Amino acid sequence: MPEPVLSVDGLVRRFGDLVAVDDVSFRIEEGETYGLLGPNGAGKTTAISVVAGLLSCDGGEIRLGGQRVGPNHVAVKAMTGLVPQELAIYPDLTGRENLNFFGRLEKLRGAELKRRTDEVLEVIGLADRAGDLTKEYSGGMKRRLNIGIGLLHQPKLLILDEPTVGVDPQSRNSILEAVEALAGEGMSVLYTTHYMEEAERLCDRIGILDHGAMMAEGTRDELLALTGETDRVHLEGTGDLDGVTNALASLDPVRSVANDRRSIDLIVLDAPAALAEIVGIASASGMSITDVEVARPDLESVFLNLTGRALRN
Repeated sequence: MPEPVLSVDGLVRRFGDLVAVDDVSFRIEEGETYGLLGPNGAGKTTAISVVAGLLSCDGGEIRLGGQRVGPNHVAVKAMTGLVPQELAIYPDLTGRENLNFFGRLEKLRGAELKRRTDEVLEVIGLADRAGDLTKEYSGGMKRRLNIGIGLLHQPKLLILDEPTVGVDPQSRNSILEAVEALAGEGMSVLYTTHYMEEAERLCDRIGILDHGAMMAEGTRDELLALTGETDRVHLEGTGDLDGVTNALASLDPVRSVANDRRSIDLIVLDAPAALAEIVGIASASGMSITDVEVARPDLESVFLNLTGRALRN
């Protein structure tokens, strides 16, 4: 097996008597987007600060590209692009000037700096506003520029700490699209969020943090399997619902089916894959369908199952 881009083994970080990160381990492979999901105060920012080499660890080991990470390991820090929650841009410089300034800090010069600046402006969707002062940018545009700064030196690992906090829905979607584009180009991404829908949309695998501990990790489907919950399909319509109910009960993915004379409710394994067959059988068996609803367990239910409280509590 190839070595992962990032390996975190038994990470511990304390602040006095407070254990902020408690024996956390995970891996990120090349081209993978890995999400740390948890409420505010779960330890996400502390964990990524240690991964980025900004804080030392009190236990465990972190390796990036096979090299050990720590505050004094300067060379390995260059492999990381860190995008913090707080904006790290100069409001009295234009977008391009900000990128040029931070690019020079990363030892980019001349034609290479111009090429990377132009490429990053396209990726973050700010090419047409590159000459405007950033104090004139919207909150979402500033967030995208923040991401662009972390991309300039083409890091092996891009770390994004809650990049959509406080932005409007349109800007949020633009940021998510930019992250998706980076993942599509093969960049490894460590993404922290307390928004489950972002983790579900972006992340190949997800680690759920609470009170500094890793409660569970895996793909979305692997985490959902922990709850023991299944998908539900609701069909509304008219016709011979008893006959339709009997026909649907014979399908392999259907675990149970019932009707109340106006609608049919099914418990189904992998409803999206089975939905076309369910609708087809129902229609062929005499049901005139007026509405279809699919309800799937989500990461909110996983978090509730693991911790006994909702994600946003």
